[in-house]
Amino acid sequence: MKNPRNFRPFDGTRRETTMSGWRGLQGAVYSLGLFLFLSLWVRPRLGLHLFWNVLIPVAPALFVLAPGVWRNICPMGTTSMLPRYLGFSRKRKISILWSKRLQFIGFILLIGMIPLRHVILDLSGPATAIALLSFAVIAVTGGLFFDWKSAWCSGLCPVQHVEKLYGGQPLFRTANAHCFSCVGCVRPCLDSVSTYRSQKAVRGASRAIEVWMTGGFVGYIWGWFHVPNFTGGETWFHLFLAYATPLGASLLSLAIYLATRRFLPEIRRDRLQALFSAAAIVCYYWYRVPALFGFGIFPADGMLADMSATFPSWFPLFSRLVTTSFFAYYFLRSNVERRSWSMRPTLAVSES
Repeated sequence: MKNPRNFRPFDGTRRETTMSGWRGLQGAVYSLGLFLFLSLWVRPRLGLHLFWNVLIPVAPALFVLAPGVWRNICPMGTTSMLPRYLGFSRKRKISILWSKRLQFIGFILLIGMIPLRHVILDLSGPATAIALLSFAVIAVTGGLFFDWKSAWCSGLCPVQHVEKLYGGQPLFRTANAHCFSCVGCVRPCLDSVSTYRSQKAVRGASRAIEVWMTGGFVGYIWGWFHVPNFTGGETWFHLFLAYATPLGASLLSLAIYLATRRFLPEIRRDRLQALFSAAAIVCYYWYRVPALFGFGIFPADGMLADMSATFPSWFPLFSRLVTTSFFAYYFLRSNVERRSWSMRPTLAVSES
C-alpha cells in the first residue's frame, strides 16, 4: 500500500505551509500533555489542577466553537495514529458494524468514567495518570489494526460523543492536520461531514446513543454536579451515589426530551436538538465557572483558586448570565450555516 505521506498535498505550497504550522502546534500540545501526565505522578496537586480545573473546563467551549481544532491537536488522537505514522499499522478499513461497536464502547467509557471523578480521579494524580495511560494503550492498539482515525477518534474515544453533541454548528472549519489525503478509513468521517444530522439517519444502537446524548446528557451533568467528592471513608454506597445521581437525573431529562418530541411535533427536530444541546453546555458552565473560584455547591470541589473572599457576591450570578446568554444565543440563533469540522482532503488515487 502506498504511504499517504508520499501523496502530493492537494493545496500545494499553501497546504504545506499550513501543515507546518499545525505540526508545530501538535508538537507543543503533545509536549504539554506529557508534562501534565508526568505532573500527575510527581506533583499530583499541580497535575490535578492543570488537568481537571484548566484543560477540562476549556474543552466544552472549544468543542462548540471549533471542534476541528481540538481534533487536530488532541494528544490522544495523535497517539492513536503513531502506528500509522511509524509504518506498523495493518491499515484495515473499519466496517460499519465494527465502527458502531467501538462507538458503543466509547459511550460506555464516557458515562462510566465521569462519576469516578468523585470517588478517585479528582483526588488522586496517579489514578488519573493510570486512566490516561490506559486510554493511550487502547488508542494505540486500535491504531495497530485499523487505519488512521477510524479506531480511536471516530470510534473508541469517549469524548467524540460530547463533540458530536456540542459541535453541530462550528464557528469555522480547519484544515485536516492528520490526513494528507482521504483513504476512506471510516464512513461517515466525523471530521468531514456535517455532524448536526437528524437522528432519523442513525439506526440501531448508534441512534440510541445519539438520542440519550441529546436528551439525557443535560440531566447527567446536573446530577454530577450535585454529588460531592468523597475524600475519605468511601463505601459502596458512595460509589452507588456517584453513579445513581447523574444516571437518575439523565433518565428524567431524557423522558422530558422524548415527551416533547412525541407531544409537541410542531417543534422541528433540529431545533429541539439544538435546545437540549444548549441546555447541556449551559448547565455545565452554570456550575463549573463559579466552582472554579470557590462558589460551587461544594466549595472545595473542583476549585482552581479560592476567590470567594475577593470576588463580589454577585460574581456567580454574573458568570451564569454571561455563559447562559452566549451559549443560548449561539445554539438557538437562526439561519446557521452547517459546516463540517474540517475540510476534507482529496481522495487518494490508489491504495494498492
